[in-house]
Amino acid sequence: MIKRIFDFLKKIIFNTFFLYGYNLIAAPLNLFIPINIFTVLLLSILGLPALIGLMIILLVIY
Repeated sequence: MIKRIFDFLKKIIFNTFFLYGYNLIAAPLNLFIPINIFTVLLLSILGLPALIGLMIILLVIY
């Protein structure tokens, strides 16, 4: 049980840095995804498809 919690915390930390790196790369294209608890948890649970989905939502809405 503790191992699962530790693994999930590692995913959260990794995905926070991953989202920060994405924002640095995509800043010239104005594809900024805010770093908040919703986006980090979504990335931690669903992974890369969640990032692609967030990018598509960002492009469609804005």
